[in-house]
Amino acid sequence: MFYDLARPFLFSFDPETAHNGAIAALHAAGCLLPPGRPEPAPTMTTMGLDFPNRIGLAAGLDKNGEAIDGLARMGFGFLEIGTVTPRPQPGNPRPRLFRLPEARAVINRMGFNNHGVDALVVNVRAARYKGILGINIGKNFDTPIERAADDYLAALDKVYALASYVTINISSPNTKNLRQLQDVSELDDLLGRLKEAQGRLADRHGRYVPLALKIAPDLDADGVSSIANALRRHRIDAAIATNTTLARDKVAGLRHAGQTGGLSGAPLLECSNTVLRQLVQALAGELPVIASGGVLDGAAARAKIDAGAALVQVMTGLIYRGPGLVRECVRATAH
Repeated sequence: MFYDLARPFLFSFDPETAHNGAIAALHAAGCLLPPGRPEPAPTMTTMGLDFPNRIGLAAGLDKNGEAIDGLARMGFGFLEIGTVTPRPQPGNPRPRLFRLPEARAVINRMGFNNHGVDALVVNVRAARYKGILGINIGKNFDTPIERAADDYLAALDKVYALASYVTINISSPNTKNLRQLQDVSELDDLLGRLKEAQGRLADRHGRYVPLALKIAPDLDADGVSSIANALRRHRIDAAIATNTTLARDKVAGLRHAGQTGGLSGAPLLECSNTVLRQLVQALAGELPVIASGGVLDGAAARAKIDAGAALVQVMTGLIYRGPGLVRECVRATAH
């Protein structure tokens, strides 16, 4: 109820200013208030990790790990921070974040703006949070696509010791040619090198950290099948379905619908769930799928579990619903 009253004030600011203010407030809350606890629910075990509930934060909200302790107070069963790149980068020019309130949607073309992996490592080390933490990694915008694996390997090396799992983001539409890495030949090379590095790092640190691959919602059935086969071939630990979409059919005619970038929020639910179902079927239970995209209420979260997801992530829904969304989704997915 408090968020319903506060939302008009927050929406009076441009989206990125409101976002930055929210991160600052969450950082302050995390520093000043006692540690948060996850919403109670039956424990879910996947990727060898015990999740206190099925609902997590998707990457993209806290790119630099600045608000981990504040976000932990919302009741999430796990948090995913990032996307972080090896070197700091400013991202795309502003404005680059747009609300479509009639559709409960957002378009962003942020472009992996972040302070770099070294800054994220400092923030994670300073956090009091002891729960499950995913760290989402990507490539720098100026790294040639044929050398993308070098960036992922460099970031993986830096975050491995601090992460509960690491997500490989090859599906953002806002870094030039990034989605090219979903093509089979390039994906095989990338996953093969990452899997080798995972083995070396597991030996070095004395612990196995799972790898998850985040894919796009704009793939056709053959593309999903090819990725599923690559995931199995390289023994990747999980998949995340999905990132944002380039489609605009659900928001045609609305203000900002013509802006370039990835569309998230309620209009993403249908196409994201289609890819989710295809991926679950193609993997046939050989590895878990984490669902993300279009969750604005408990019913949408439940639908993803019913489609075969092990876990569910939310982000854009928080903009429109606030922290109460987490509690609603935990309850809807508790059984």
